[in-house]
Amino acid sequence: MRIDLTPYRRSTIGFDRLFDLLETNARSSGPENYPPFNLERLGDDRYRITLAVAGFGRDEIEITAQQNLLLVVGRKDEKQPGAQFLHVGIANRSFERRFEIADFVFVEDARLNDGLLVIDLVREVPEAMKPKTIAIKTGTPLAAVDTASGSTIDAEAA
Repeated sequence: MRIDLTPYRRSTIGFDRLFDLLETNARSSGPENYPPFNLERLGDDRYRITLAVAGFGRDEIEITAQQNLLLVVGRKDEKQPGAQFLHVGIANRSFERRFEIADFVFVEDARLNDGLLVIDLVREVPEAMKPKTIAIKTGTPLAAVDTASGSTIDAEAA
């Protein structure tokens, strides 16, 4: 499936990363569904990923958070010496799950319990990035500064 986002790219500014992400996901090969997982929204700025990782121990799972990517890798020795299975219905293979995460989203906690890996995420937008209301004043504007010379320009004379 090919998605053409060219018309949107022409009329938007600063959304290149989003469009690249959409195109990359559309091009990716067949859907990987192991291990199964749930995504939850717990609040305005809180999220939870729950992965079903039955049979994996803490030392066999690695979680790596880097800018805009959360990577969960499970490494399992697929061969068990001396085991003679008549039926294998429990998936016991290595995996790699990638989650694209937004700016300012961080892993707050990760816990493994009863075969479920629960990863709690929180969005912490810095104060400088939060919207703020600008007070509107009355009167004449402040004097402008000429950036080339550094001298003050009288707003009325200019």
